[in-house]
Amino acid sequence: ELELTLHPGEIITLVGPTGSGKSRFLEDVEFLADGDTPTGRRIRIDGRPVDPDQRYRAENRLVAQISQNMRFVMDLSVGAFLSLHGACRSQSPDRTEQVIQAANQLCGEPFGPETALTQLSGGQSRALMIADVALLSAAPVVLIDEIENAGVDRRGALSLLAGADKIVLVSTHDPVFALLGDRRLVIANGAVAQVRTASEKERENLAVLARYDRQVTALREQIRQGGAVDQPDLAAWLLGPDPVEP
Repeated sequence: ELELTLHPGEIITLVGPTGSGKSRFLEDVEFLADGDTPTGRRIRIDGRPVDPDQRYRAENRLVAQISQNMRFVMDLSVGAFLSLHGACRSQSPDRTEQVIQAANQLCGEPFGPETALTQLSGGQSRALMIADVALLSAAPVVLIDEIENAGVDRRGALSLLAGADKIVLVSTHDPVFALLGDRRLVIANGAVAQVRTASEKERENLAVLARYDRQVTALREQIRQGGAVDQPDLAAWLLGPDPVEP
């Protein structure tokens, strides 16, 4: 059995090889599993089984999940969708603009309230849902499956969610992202094999890894904008001045 005490604003990362059970773990948490999933896992809250009404109700769910693949099929504009969701949550209409602004800060392809949901790219969809969950959703727990494949600002997304006092569980293969969590769960053979708290040395190493990651991100953006990777000494360039202040 695994007992975890989770706090608002805390980030928990899940690491492990492909096929180890990270996505299934998140799905069990999202479903508030009670022995009725392929793993047989049972989720308890405060040591007690979850009430069936709480598991299956559509409103005020405890958990929101952002999957690896997100596509909209609703024939609505972004603004209309957010207005409807905001009204369901009794939120101010001003929140619509806040959500769009936050989403545009997370993705490299800006969009506006008049953009059709079905026209959003995968990265835009993920950015919109992350901003929506942070600013509109009442769910206190957020699950994200491999955000490094989302085409969004990963650190910005975590900061936005943690700043909204969400408990965030995110699976990742990225060493930088894995070390960003307050704790990380090591998944093996479908179960949690270890619970690790980041050490002081890991925090120091994270700063170094994050710097290299920003260099690679800058290089990625250079290629996206049509630039050439023609640095005379790429190794020296990667070890050069940080393109973004920490």
